[in-house]
Amino acid sequence: MIETKAQISTGNVFADLNLSNPEERLVKSELAHKISQIITSRQLTQVEAAKLLGIDQPKISALVRGRLSGFSIDRLIEYLNALGNDVEISVKQKPETREYARTTVVC
Repeated sequence: MIETKAQISTGNVFADLNLSNPEERLVKSELAHKISQIITSRQLTQVEAAKLLGIDQPKISALVRGRLSGFSIDRLIEYLNALGNDVEISVKQKPETREYARTTVVC
């Protein structure tokens, strides 16, 4: 029998993997995922999406593939706005039951 070890997730895969800037990585990935969903739901080609966002097609390809090192959170928010979406940022006190404050994207 093979012994399997499990670890409880923090809720952030990037933190679980001990990667740098896990909160930023999570926010960027969630924003990029939403952009990708919008592109897919509108049945846009990457060329059409690139034109709407004012970037070139290879950057759209990188974005939808999750290669986000060249994108800032601000830029991803601008893309969501360009696609006709309001982006609302809400700041609130963390629950006392959680040790650390976190950043999340709610779509």
